[in-house]
Amino acid sequence: MSVEKVRAYFAACGMQDRVMEFAQSSATVELAAAALHCEPGRIAKTLAFAAGENVILIVAAGDARIDNAKYKACFRAKAKMLPREETETRTGHPAGGVCPFAVNDGVEVYLDDSLKRFNPVFPACGSANSAIELSLSELERYSAAKGWVDVCK
Repeated sequence: MSVEKVRAYFAACGMQDRVMEFAQSSATVELAAAALHCEPGRIAKTLAFAAGENVILIVAAGDARIDNAKYKACFRAKAKMLPREETETRTGHPAGGVCPFAVNDGVEVYLDDSLKRFNPVFPACGSANSAIELSLSELERYSAAKGWVDVCK
């Protein structure tokens, strides 16, 4: 199970106890915000895009939306979300639990500037009912992000 992969990843960092699992779903920004009792913007949603044979993950604030023109200018390609049925195979995590940790080889992770309004943030941990609280510097370090981008409205 994907959440176990993420828990093992954080165990190697001595942080496995920070992974939270909920009795209820946290698969959407609204559900995650309710489970965590926080504003939706603090949910660090991970969006999966097809980039030819590769995958790009964009971690953005829960209240942000992808700006297609900015995405195209940044990545020189149209923003094309991964189909739900391909998400787990290509990223290593199921839809509703996609996160920037313990991803498949070749998956590139980027952090969107929309996150900079919040500290801490809550990304998922590989399942539709998990999360972890991280500072922005922790998110940057543990996601192994290739960098910060500005691709949201």
